[in-house]
Amino acid sequence: MTELPDRVVGDARTSDFGWDLLTDLTDIGNRMAGSTGERRGAERVVEAFEAAGLRNAGLDEFEIPGWWRGASSLSVSGAVERRHENAHEVIALPGTPSGEVTASLVDVGDGTDEEFAAAEAELEGAVAMASSRTPESHDRWIHRMEKYVAAAERGAVGFVFRNHIEGALPPTGEIGYHNRPGPIPAVGVSKEVGDRLSRLAAAAEGDGEGGDGSRGGAAAGDLPTVSLDVDCRNEPTTSVNAVAEVGPETEEAVYLTAHVDAHDVSDGANDNGAGSALVAEVGRLLATVEGDLDTRVRLVTFGSEEIGLWGAYHTAETTPREEIACVVNLDGACSSRNLRVGTNGFDGMRSVFESVADAFDAPLATGETIAPHGDQWAFVQEGIPAVMTSTTSDQSGRGWGHTHADTLDKLDSRDLREVATLVSAAVYRFATGEVEATHRSRESIRDAIDEGYVEELKTGGRWPYEE
Repeated sequence: MTELPDRVVGDARTSDFGWDLLTDLTDIGNRMAGSTGERRGAERVVEAFEAAGLRNAGLDEFEIPGWWRGASSLSVSGAVERRHENAHEVIALPGTPSGEVTASLVDVGDGTDEEFAAAEAELEGAVAMASSRTPESHDRWIHRMEKYVAAAERGAVGFVFRNHIEGALPPTGEIGYHNRPGPIPAVGVSKEVGDRLSRLAAAAEGDGEGGDGSRGGAAAGDLPTVSLDVDCRNEPTTSVNAVAEVGPETEEAVYLTAHVDAHDVSDGANDNGAGSALVAEVGRLLATVEGDLDTRVRLVTFGSEEIGLWGAYHTAETTPREEIACVVNLDGACSSRNLRVGTNGFDGMRSVFESVADAFDAPLATGETIAPHGDQWAFVQEGIPAVMTSTTSDQSGRGWGHTHADTLDKLDSRDLREVATLVSAAVYRFATGEVEATHRSRESIRDAIDEGYVEELKTGGRWPYEE
Protein backbone atom coordinates (compact mmCIF):
# COMPACT_ATOMS: atom_id res chain seq x y z
CA MET A 1 0.00 0.00 0.00
CA THR A 2 1.36 3.43 -0.97
CA GLU A 3 2.44 5.53 1.97
CA LEU A 4 2.01 9.32 2.23
CA PRO A 5 5.50 10.84 1.79
CA ASP A 6 7.21 12.03 4.96
CA ARG A 7 7.49 15.58 3.67
CA VAL A 8 3.70 15.76 3.35
CA VAL A 9 3.29 14.41 6.88
CA GLY A 10 5.67 17.08 8.13
CA ASP A 11 3.74 19.74 6.23
CA ALA A 12 0.46 18.56 7.77
CA ARG A 13 1.90 18.65 11.28
CA THR A 14 3.11 22.24 10.97
CA SER A 15 0.46 23.85 8.75
CA ASP A 16 -1.82 26.70 9.84
CA PHE A 17 -3.84 26.58 6.61
CA GLY A 18 -6.73 24.53 7.96
CA TRP A 19 -6.89 26.32 11.29
CA ASP A 20 -6.92 29.73 9.60
CA LEU A 21 -9.84 28.63 7.42
CA LEU A 22 -11.69 27.25 10.44
CA THR A 23 -11.16 30.53 12.28
CA ASP A 24 -12.57 32.51 9.36
CA LEU A 25 -15.63 30.23 9.12
CA THR A 26 -16.44 30.66 12.80
CA ASP A 27 -16.01 34.43 12.50
CA ILE A 28 -18.78 34.52 9.87
CA GLY A 29 -21.31 33.54 12.50
CA ASN A 30 -24.70 32.34 11.27
CA ARG A 31 -24.19 29.75 8.48
CA MET A 32 -27.75 28.41 8.53
CA ALA A 33 -28.83 26.56 5.40
CA GLY A 34 -29.91 29.03 2.73
CA SER A 35 -28.57 32.05 4.58
CA THR A 36 -26.14 34.71 3.40
CA GLY A 37 -23.69 33.36 5.98
CA GLU A 38 -23.81 29.85 4.51
CA ARG A 39 -22.94 31.26 1.08
CA ARG A 40 -20.14 33.36 2.57
CA GLY A 41 -18.77 30.23 4.21
CA ALA A 42 -18.88 28.32 0.94
CA GLU A 43 -17.18 31.22 -0.85
CA ARG A 44 -14.43 31.26 1.77
CA VAL A 45 -13.90 27.52 1.19
CA VAL A 46 -13.64 28.14 -2.55
CA GLU A 47 -10.97 30.78 -1.83
CA ALA A 48 -9.09 28.18 0.21
CA PHE A 49 -9.41 25.63 -2.60
CA GLU A 50 -7.95 28.15 -5.05
CA ALA A 51 -5.13 29.11 -2.67
CA ALA A 52 -4.32 25.42 -2.30
CA GLY A 53 -3.84 25.11 -6.06
CA LEU A 54 -6.90 22.94 -6.67
CA ARG A 55 -8.67 23.13 -10.01
CA ASN A 56 -12.29 23.72 -11.02
CA ALA A 57 -13.04 25.43 -7.71
CA GLY A 58 -16.48 26.98 -7.54
CA LEU A 59 -20.05 26.89 -6.25
CA ASP A 60 -22.88 24.52 -7.19
CA GLU A 61 -26.33 25.92 -6.36
CA PHE A 62 -29.55 24.02 -5.63
CA GLU A 63 -33.00 24.62 -4.13
CA ILE A 64 -33.99 23.81 -0.55
CA PRO A 65 -36.95 24.35 1.79
CA GLY A 66 -35.59 27.25 3.85
CA TRP A 67 -36.33 28.13 7.47
CA TRP A 68 -35.78 31.43 9.30
CA ARG A 69 -35.88 31.84 13.06
CA GLY A 70 -37.95 34.45 14.85
CA ALA A 71 -38.45 35.02 18.55
CA SER A 72 -39.70 32.21 20.80
CA SER A 73 -40.87 32.03 24.38
CA LEU A 74 -42.02 29.50 26.93
CA SER A 75 -44.16 30.54 29.89
CA VAL A 76 -45.04 28.42 32.91
CA SER A 77 -48.18 28.94 34.99
CA GLY A 78 -49.63 27.14 37.98
CA ALA A 79 -47.79 26.74 41.27
CA VAL A 80 -44.79 28.46 39.66
CA GLU A 81 -45.00 31.44 37.30
CA ARG A 82 -42.04 31.91 34.95
CA ARG A 83 -41.46 33.26 31.45
CA HIS A 84 -38.44 32.28 29.36
CA GLU A 85 -37.72 34.27 26.22
CA ASN A 86 -33.93 34.65 26.15
CA ALA A 87 -31.97 32.69 23.57
CA HIS A 88 -29.84 31.01 26.23
CA GLU A 89 -33.04 29.47 27.66
CA VAL A 90 -35.38 28.70 24.75
CA ILE A 91 -35.13 28.58 20.93
CA ALA A 92 -37.28 27.22 18.10
CA LEU A 93 -36.30 23.99 16.38
CA PRO A 94 -35.77 24.22 12.59
CA GLY A 95 -38.70 22.83 10.65
CA THR A 96 -41.21 23.87 13.28
CA PRO A 97 -44.23 25.87 12.19
CA SER A 98 -45.10 29.20 13.77
CA GLY A 99 -47.79 29.00 16.39
CA GLU A 100 -49.01 29.57 19.92
CA VAL A 101 -50.25 26.79 22.21
CA THR A 102 -51.16 26.60 25.89
CA ALA A 103 -51.57 23.19 27.49
CA SER A 104 -50.54 20.96 30.36
CA LEU A 105 -47.00 19.63 30.31
CA VAL A 106 -46.26 15.91 30.08
CA ASP A 107 -42.65 14.81 30.66
CA VAL A 108 -41.81 11.69 28.64
CA GLY A 109 -38.27 11.38 30.02
CA ASP A 110 -35.77 10.37 27.35
CA GLY A 111 -38.52 9.88 24.79
CA THR A 112 -38.13 6.14 24.28
CA ASP A 113 -40.96 4.12 22.76
CA GLU A 114 -41.71 2.68 26.21
CA GLU A 115 -41.93 6.11 27.83
CA PHE A 116 -44.22 7.44 25.12
CA ALA A 117 -46.43 4.38 25.44
CA ALA A 118 -46.69 4.82 29.20
CA ALA A 119 -47.71 8.49 28.81
CA GLU A 120 -50.02 8.01 25.82
CA ALA A 121 -53.25 8.59 27.73
CA GLU A 122 -52.00 11.98 28.96
CA LEU A 123 -50.52 13.32 25.71
CA GLU A 124 -53.71 14.17 23.83
CA GLY A 125 -53.94 17.97 23.83
CA ALA A 126 -50.79 18.35 25.95
CA VAL A 127 -47.29 19.72 25.41
CA ALA A 128 -44.78 16.84 25.42
CA MET A 129 -41.25 17.30 26.78
CA ALA A 130 -38.39 14.90 26.02
CA SER A 131 -34.70 14.95 26.94
CA SER A 132 -31.91 15.10 24.37
CA ARG A 133 -30.40 12.05 26.09
CA THR A 134 -30.48 8.51 24.75
CA PRO A 135 -30.32 5.93 27.57
CA GLU A 136 -27.12 3.88 27.65
CA SER A 137 -29.28 0.76 27.63
CA HIS A 138 -30.74 1.71 24.25
CA ASP A 139 -29.27 -0.08 21.24
CA ARG A 140 -29.10 3.04 19.07
CA TRP A 141 -29.23 6.82 19.28
CA ILE A 142 -32.77 8.27 19.28
CA HIS A 143 -33.02 11.28 16.98
CA ARG A 144 -34.96 14.32 18.23
CA MET A 145 -37.17 14.10 15.15
CA GLU A 146 -38.40 10.67 16.25
CA LYS A 147 -39.37 12.09 19.64
CA TYR A 148 -41.11 15.02 18.00
CA VAL A 149 -43.13 12.83 15.64
CA ALA A 150 -43.99 10.39 18.43
CA ALA A 151 -45.42 13.31 20.42
CA ALA A 152 -47.44 14.66 17.49
CA GLU A 153 -48.81 11.24 16.56
CA ARG A 154 -50.12 10.81 20.11
CA GLY A 155 -52.05 14.06 19.97
CA ALA A 156 -49.59 16.48 21.57
CA VAL A 157 -50.07 20.11 20.51
CA GLY A 158 -46.52 21.24 21.28
CA PHE A 159 -43.04 19.81 21.85
CA VAL A 160 -40.21 20.80 24.21
CA PHE A 161 -36.74 19.31 23.68
CA ARG A 162 -34.67 19.73 26.83
CA ASN A 163 -30.90 19.54 26.90
CA HIS A 164 -29.32 16.97 29.22
CA ILE A 165 -25.97 18.83 29.18
CA GLU A 166 -25.26 21.45 31.84
CA GLY A 167 -24.44 25.00 30.78
CA ALA A 168 -27.69 26.97 30.34
CA LEU A 169 -27.83 26.29 26.62
CA PRO A 170 -30.83 25.07 24.64
CA PRO A 171 -30.26 22.50 21.87
CA THR A 172 -31.35 23.10 18.31
CA GLY A 173 -31.75 20.72 15.38
CA GLU A 174 -34.08 19.88 12.53
CA ILE A 175 -37.41 18.20 13.36
CA GLY A 176 -39.12 18.50 9.96
CA TYR A 177 -36.58 16.97 7.55
CA HIS A 178 -38.36 16.04 4.35
CA ASN A 179 -41.81 16.51 5.92
CA ARG A 180 -41.38 20.16 6.88
CA PRO A 181 -42.88 22.16 8.32
CA GLY A 182 -43.78 19.83 11.13
CA PRO A 183 -47.31 19.60 12.53
CA ILE A 184 -46.84 21.23 15.98
CA PRO A 185 -44.69 24.05 17.43
CA ALA A 186 -41.37 22.86 18.86
CA VAL A 187 -38.68 24.49 20.98
CA GLY A 188 -35.44 23.51 22.64
CA VAL A 189 -34.74 24.53 26.25
CA SER A 190 -31.62 24.48 28.40
CA LYS A 191 -31.00 21.73 30.93
CA GLU A 192 -31.69 24.19 33.72
CA VAL A 193 -35.09 25.24 32.36
CA GLY A 194 -35.87 21.62 31.50
CA ASP A 195 -35.00 20.40 34.99
CA ARG A 196 -37.42 22.87 36.53
CA LEU A 197 -40.19 21.82 34.15
CA SER A 198 -39.48 18.16 34.87
CA ARG A 199 -39.54 18.79 38.62
CA LEU A 200 -42.88 20.60 38.41
CA ALA A 201 -44.38 17.83 36.28
CA ALA A 202 -43.15 15.15 38.66
CA ALA A 203 -44.52 17.03 41.67
CA ALA A 204 -47.92 17.28 40.01
CA GLU A 205 -47.92 13.50 39.58
CA GLY A 206 -47.47 13.23 43.32
CA ASP A 207 -44.00 11.73 43.67
CA GLY A 208 -42.36 15.06 44.49
CA GLU A 209 -39.17 14.24 42.63
CA GLY A 210 -37.99 15.68 39.32
CA GLY A 211 -35.94 14.17 36.55
CA ASP A 212 -32.81 15.78 38.00
CA GLY A 213 -33.27 14.02 41.35
CA SER A 214 -34.32 17.18 43.24
CA ARG A 215 -37.42 17.37 45.42
CA GLY A 216 -40.43 19.02 43.83
CA GLY A 217 -41.41 22.44 45.15
CA ALA A 218 -45.04 22.33 44.00
CA ALA A 219 -47.79 20.44 45.71
CA ALA A 220 -49.09 17.24 44.16
CA GLY A 221 -52.00 17.92 41.86
CA ASP A 222 -50.81 21.42 40.80
CA LEU A 223 -50.63 20.62 37.11
CA PRO A 224 -48.02 22.80 35.35
CA THR A 225 -49.27 24.60 32.25
CA VAL A 226 -46.91 25.85 29.57
CA SER A 227 -47.47 28.34 26.78
CA LEU A 228 -45.29 28.13 23.68
CA ASP A 229 -45.05 31.08 21.28
CA VAL A 230 -42.96 30.35 18.17
CA ASP A 231 -42.31 32.79 15.34
CA CYS A 232 -40.51 31.55 12.20
CA ARG A 233 -40.74 31.30 8.40
CA ASN A 234 -40.74 28.21 6.17
CA GLU A 235 -40.05 29.30 2.57
CA PRO A 236 -38.15 27.94 -0.47
CA THR A 237 -34.65 29.28 -1.04
CA THR A 238 -31.28 28.19 -2.44
CA SER A 239 -28.14 26.68 -0.95
CA VAL A 240 -24.66 25.95 -2.34
CA ASN A 241 -21.95 23.31 -2.38
CA ALA A 242 -18.30 24.35 -2.67
CA VAL A 243 -16.37 22.04 -5.04
CA ALA A 244 -12.86 21.49 -6.37
CA GLU A 245 -10.63 18.71 -7.72
CA VAL A 246 -7.09 17.40 -7.53
CA GLY A 247 -5.34 14.57 -9.36
CA PRO A 248 -5.58 13.12 -12.86
CA GLU A 249 -8.59 13.61 -15.14
CA THR A 250 -10.19 10.22 -14.50
CA GLU A 251 -13.90 9.51 -14.86
CA GLU A 252 -14.02 7.90 -11.43
CA ALA A 253 -13.24 9.99 -8.36
CA VAL A 254 -12.64 9.55 -4.66
CA TYR A 255 -14.89 12.03 -2.84
CA LEU A 256 -13.74 13.88 0.28
CA THR A 257 -16.67 15.75 1.81
CA ALA A 258 -17.99 17.73 4.78
CA HIS A 259 -20.78 20.25 5.33
CA VAL A 260 -20.20 23.98 5.61
CA ASP A 261 -23.60 24.96 7.03
CA ALA A 262 -24.22 25.28 10.76
CA HIS A 263 -27.18 26.14 12.94
CA ASP A 264 -27.85 29.85 13.19
CA VAL A 265 -27.40 30.00 16.97
CA SER A 266 -23.86 28.65 16.66
CA ASP A 267 -20.44 29.44 15.22
CA GLY A 268 -20.42 25.81 14.06
CA ALA A 269 -16.78 25.22 15.00
CA ASN A 270 -16.69 21.44 15.43
CA ASP A 271 -20.01 20.91 13.64
CA ASN A 272 -18.85 21.41 11.03
CA GLY A 273 -16.43 24.22 10.30
CA ALA A 274 -13.64 21.83 11.23
CA GLY A 275 -14.79 19.31 8.62
CA SER A 276 -14.80 21.96 5.90
CA ALA A 277 -11.35 23.18 6.96
CA LEU A 278 -10.07 19.60 6.86
CA VAL A 279 -11.39 19.04 3.34
CA ALA A 280 -9.48 22.10 2.12
CA GLU A 281 -6.34 21.20 4.08
CA VAL A 282 -6.31 17.61 2.82
CA GLY A 283 -6.85 18.95 -0.70
CA ARG A 284 -3.86 21.26 -0.26
CA LEU A 285 -1.67 18.40 0.96
CA LEU A 286 -2.73 16.12 -1.90
CA ALA A 287 -1.96 18.89 -4.40
CA THR A 288 1.70 18.69 -3.33
CA VAL A 289 1.79 15.03 -4.47
CA GLU A 290 -0.73 15.31 -7.29
CA GLY A 291 1.54 13.40 -9.67
CA ASP A 292 1.33 10.32 -7.44
CA LEU A 293 -2.44 10.05 -7.67
CA ASP A 294 -4.00 7.47 -9.98
CA THR A 295 -7.57 8.58 -9.35
CA ARG A 296 -9.12 12.04 -9.29
CA VAL A 297 -10.10 13.34 -5.84
CA ARG A 298 -13.20 15.54 -5.74
CA LEU A 299 -13.58 17.81 -2.74
CA VAL A 300 -17.04 19.00 -1.73
CA THR A 301 -18.30 20.97 1.24
CA PHE A 302 -22.06 20.51 1.19
CA GLY A 303 -24.70 23.05 2.06
CA SER A 304 -27.85 22.27 4.03
CA GLU A 305 -26.74 19.14 5.87
CA GLU A 306 -28.37 20.20 9.10
CA ILE A 307 -31.87 20.39 7.62
CA GLY A 308 -31.99 17.18 5.59
CA LEU A 309 -28.69 16.46 3.76
CA TRP A 310 -29.87 18.49 0.76
CA GLY A 311 -26.39 19.28 -0.58
CA ALA A 312 -25.29 15.66 -0.39
CA TYR A 313 -28.48 14.47 -2.07
CA HIS A 314 -27.97 17.06 -4.81
CA THR A 315 -24.50 15.67 -5.52
CA ALA A 316 -25.58 12.03 -5.31
CA GLU A 317 -28.54 12.60 -7.62
CA THR A 318 -26.61 14.59 -10.25
CA THR A 319 -23.51 12.38 -10.41
CA PRO A 320 -23.51 9.02 -12.22
CA ARG A 321 -23.09 6.28 -9.63
CA GLU A 322 -20.16 4.70 -11.46
CA GLU A 323 -18.17 7.94 -11.26
CA ILE A 324 -17.97 7.79 -7.45
CA ALA A 325 -15.33 5.33 -6.28
CA CYS A 326 -15.97 5.98 -2.59
CA VAL A 327 -16.80 8.79 -0.18
CA VAL A 328 -14.92 9.89 2.95
CA ASN A 329 -17.22 12.27 4.85
CA LEU A 330 -15.92 14.41 7.72
CA ASP A 331 -18.31 15.63 10.42
CA GLY A 332 -17.47 16.63 13.98
CA ALA A 333 -13.85 15.63 13.46
CA CYS A 334 -11.99 17.97 15.80
CA SER A 335 -13.26 17.17 19.31
CA SER A 336 -10.01 15.23 19.86
CA ARG A 337 -7.28 13.64 17.74
CA ASN A 338 -8.76 10.13 18.07
CA LEU A 339 -10.51 9.07 14.88
CA ARG A 340 -13.79 7.23 14.72
CA VAL A 341 -14.94 5.79 11.39
CA GLY A 342 -18.50 4.65 10.84
CA THR A 343 -17.93 2.17 8.00
CA ASN A 344 -21.55 1.33 7.12
CA GLY A 345 -20.29 -2.19 6.49
CA PHE A 346 -17.81 -1.25 3.75
CA ASP A 347 -14.95 -3.44 4.93
CA GLY A 348 -12.47 -2.32 2.30
CA MET A 349 -12.70 1.27 3.49
CA ARG A 350 -12.38 0.20 7.11
CA SER A 351 -9.21 -1.72 6.25
CA VAL A 352 -7.59 1.37 4.77
CA PHE A 353 -8.24 3.43 7.90
CA GLU A 354 -7.00 0.58 10.07
CA SER A 355 -3.77 0.40 8.08
CA VAL A 356 -3.30 4.15 8.39
CA ALA A 357 -3.91 4.02 12.14
CA ASP A 358 -1.35 1.22 12.45
CA ALA A 359 1.22 3.14 10.39
CA PHE A 360 0.89 6.21 12.61
CA ASP A 361 0.37 4.27 15.84
CA ALA A 362 -2.88 6.21 16.25
CA PRO A 363 -6.05 5.11 18.07
CA LEU A 364 -9.04 4.27 15.89
CA ALA A 365 -12.61 3.38 16.78
CA THR A 366 -14.88 1.86 14.16
CA GLY A 367 -18.56 1.04 13.86
CA GLU A 368 -20.23 -1.17 11.27
CA THR A 369 -23.86 -0.09 11.67
CA ILE A 370 -25.51 1.48 8.63
CA ALA A 371 -26.49 4.87 10.04
CA PRO A 372 -28.55 7.53 8.22
CA HIS A 373 -26.98 10.49 10.06
CA GLY A 374 -24.52 12.55 8.05
CA ASP A 375 -23.96 13.41 4.40
CA GLN A 376 -22.47 10.00 3.63
CA TRP A 377 -25.98 8.55 3.90
CA ALA A 378 -27.04 10.04 0.56
CA PHE A 379 -24.42 7.76 -1.03
CA VAL A 380 -24.68 4.77 1.28
CA GLN A 381 -28.38 4.38 0.51
CA GLU A 382 -27.41 3.85 -3.15
CA GLY A 383 -24.77 1.24 -2.31
CA ILE A 384 -21.84 3.59 -2.91
CA PRO A 385 -18.98 2.93 -0.43
CA ALA A 386 -19.04 5.80 2.05
CA VAL A 387 -17.86 6.32 5.61
CA MET A 388 -18.46 8.91 8.32
CA THR A 389 -15.20 10.12 9.83
CA SER A 390 -15.35 11.94 13.16
CA THR A 391 -13.44 12.02 16.44
CA THR A 392 -14.30 10.54 19.80
CA SER A 393 -15.06 12.64 22.86
CA ASP A 394 -15.75 12.10 26.54
CA GLN A 395 -18.79 14.39 26.34
CA SER A 396 -22.25 12.87 26.42
CA GLY A 397 -24.33 12.99 23.25
CA ARG A 398 -23.46 15.95 21.01
CA GLY A 399 -21.63 17.77 23.77
CA TRP A 400 -21.45 21.43 22.72
CA GLY A 401 -22.83 20.64 19.27
CA HIS A 402 -26.09 22.26 18.13
CA THR A 403 -25.82 24.93 20.83
CA HIS A 404 -24.46 28.47 21.14
CA ALA A 405 -21.32 26.95 22.70
CA ASP A 406 -19.93 25.22 19.59
CA THR A 407 -17.16 27.80 19.38
CA LEU A 408 -13.51 27.84 18.34
CA ASP A 409 -12.20 27.91 21.91
CA LYS A 410 -13.45 24.32 22.44
CA LEU A 411 -11.07 23.03 19.76
CA ASP A 412 -7.30 22.56 19.48
CA SER A 413 -5.23 23.24 16.35
CA ARG A 414 -3.04 20.22 17.19
CA ASP A 415 -6.08 17.96 16.92
CA LEU A 416 -6.96 19.44 13.54
CA ARG A 417 -3.42 18.81 12.26
CA GLU A 418 -3.41 15.22 13.49
CA VAL A 419 -6.76 14.47 11.87
CA ALA A 420 -5.60 16.14 8.64
CA THR A 421 -2.54 13.88 8.63
CA LEU A 422 -4.53 10.67 9.10
CA VAL A 423 -7.27 11.57 6.63
CA SER A 424 -4.71 12.68 4.03
CA ALA A 425 -2.93 9.34 4.41
CA ALA A 426 -6.20 7.45 3.95
CA VAL A 427 -7.40 9.44 0.92
CA TYR A 428 -3.91 9.16 -0.60
CA ARG A 429 -4.21 5.39 -0.36
CA PHE A 430 -7.70 5.39 -1.87
CA ALA A 431 -6.40 7.46 -4.80
CA THR A 432 -3.11 5.64 -5.45
CA GLY A 433 -4.02 1.97 -5.69
CA GLU A 434 -6.59 -0.75 -5.98
CA VAL A 435 -8.66 -0.44 -2.84
CA GLU A 436 -11.48 -2.89 -2.24
CA ALA A 437 -14.19 -0.26 -1.78
CA THR A 438 -16.78 -2.40 -3.52
CA HIS A 439 -20.16 -0.99 -4.51
CA ARG A 440 -23.22 -2.79 -3.21
CA SER A 441 -26.77 -3.03 -4.51
CA ARG A 442 -29.46 -0.74 -3.13
CA GLU A 443 -31.37 -3.83 -2.06
CA SER A 444 -28.49 -5.18 0.03
CA ILE A 445 -28.20 -1.85 1.84
CA ARG A 446 -31.96 -1.70 2.41
CA ASP A 447 -32.02 -5.20 3.87
CA ALA A 448 -29.07 -4.48 6.20
CA ILE A 449 -30.52 -1.38 7.89
CA ASP A 450 -31.51 -1.94 11.53
CA GLU A 451 -35.25 -1.87 12.20
CA GLY A 452 -34.92 1.17 14.44
CA TYR A 453 -33.33 3.21 11.67
CA VAL A 454 -35.92 1.96 9.20
CA GLU A 455 -38.55 3.42 11.51
CA GLU A 456 -36.63 6.71 11.84
CA LEU A 457 -36.21 7.11 8.09
CA LYS A 458 -39.86 6.44 7.41
CA THR A 459 -40.89 8.77 10.23
CA GLY A 460 -38.82 11.60 8.76
CA GLY A 461 -39.97 11.09 5.18
CA ARG A 462 -36.48 9.94 4.19
CA TRP A 463 -37.06 6.25 3.38
CA PRO A 464 -35.60 5.95 -0.15
CA TYR A 465 -36.83 2.50 -1.07
CA GLU A 466 -40.06 1.30 -2.58
CA GLU A 467 -42.07 -1.05 -0.39
